[in-house]
Amino acid sequence: MKLSIKTAQRLMKKYGSWVLITGATSGIGRELAVKFAEAGFNLVITGRREALLQELCTELFEFHRAEIIPVSGDLSRREDVELLLRETAHLSPGIAVLNAGFGTSGNFLDSDLESELNMLDLNCRAVLLLTHGLARRLKAASQPGAIVLMSSMVAFQGVPQAAHYAATKAWVQSLGEGLRPELNAAGIDLLIAAPGPVESGFAARANMKMSLSLRPEAVGVPIISAIGRRSTLLPGFLTKLLVYNLRMVPRWAKIRIMGKVMGGFTRHQGTA
Repeated sequence: MKLSIKTAQRLMKKYGSWVLITGATSGIGRELAVKFAEAGFNLVITGRREALLQELCTELFEFHRAEIIPVSGDLSRREDVELLLRETAHLSPGIAVLNAGFGTSGNFLDSDLESELNMLDLNCRAVLLLTHGLARRLKAASQPGAIVLMSSMVAFQGVPQAAHYAATKAWVQSLGEGLRPELNAAGIDLLIAAPGPVESGFAARANMKMSLSLRPEAVGVPIISAIGRRSTLLPGFLTKLLVYNLRMVPRWAKIRIMGKVMGGFTRHQGTA
């Protein structure tokens, strides 16, 4: 799927030519980086794995002649978040996609607490620090901007066998919904993207075997096209099916249904 020239021109005219993407070395983040570079944007990209980050920089420059600034680091660490803010201070990217994150799954009582805390730091604290820092910078410069937060289809109710991961995404969803009118008043658009299963390194790290997964190519362009035009985006058939069809279902029933879905994703663990 290719980003339309009209959409690229609309975004560049309003927000400028620089885009920040966290978690850019795989999955949705990588797809977004490729699509923005194809459309003529310059990028600041982040990732934990420096070799993959450099490979992506080389690819985007060679194929699209985009100007790329890599910032290697683990955004679950506050010092690396602060480094990213310092490294982008002179650019003030008009679009920021806060995509970095990971999930865990299985029985919570069997989980590794340090891994759960690391996920909380990356999925929530880093998002808070970056949203606050980037939005204040845009407001101070009277610069139009857009921030994209990555929620999930699991954000709309509790999910057994992925309880903490779903809670981090519910936090992102709630934060975005509450911040949107405040940021809009400062000239900053906010989009919450809530995809369902996507083929990426996410499933392996979360120890899930997901079915009906979308390829990242089916998610990237819809997210970019929705910037400045939508509030929450639900890309993918499974996401729309579950979220829309469950809206009138009692919350206890939603939890049970999503527990069955996640139970299928984690059956191989033998913990359900």
